[in-house]
Amino acid sequence: MIGLDTNILVRYLVQDEPDQARRATRLIEQTEKAGDRLFVNAVVLCELVWVLESAYDFSRAEIADTLDKLFRAATFEIDEKDSAWWALGCYRAGRADFADCLIGRLNGQAGCEHTVTFDAALKTIAGFATL
Repeated sequence: MIGLDTNILVRYLVQDEPDQARRATRLIEQTEKAGDRLFVNAVVLCELVWVLESAYDFSRAEIADTLDKLFRAATFEIDEKDSAWWALGCYRAGRADFADCLIGRLNGQAGCEHTVTFDAALKTIAGFATL
């Protein structure tokens, strides 16, 4: 298994830098043909959402659809996949950022009673408490 950095996924998904996009696509396709897996950790998922949103103006729906496809693709091994799916549902359903949803879920799984935040958008999400 090979770990992926955010920039590889961005180049593959956005295809905006021809040389890098070609190399990223080749890596992913060769890995898929070989039956191997590419590891995408939770930090990369959070960075990916942030980059697609801030640098490429993807809408929430476009980002959610992109994550959904990524999570379903057999080539990618998603870190904390159950939590990532939960965070995706949380992200689709409300105003919270994907990263915040994932943080809350991972903290809950680590035994935290709740996650304290100043972010008022999270006050209605299970596992969060606003200060």
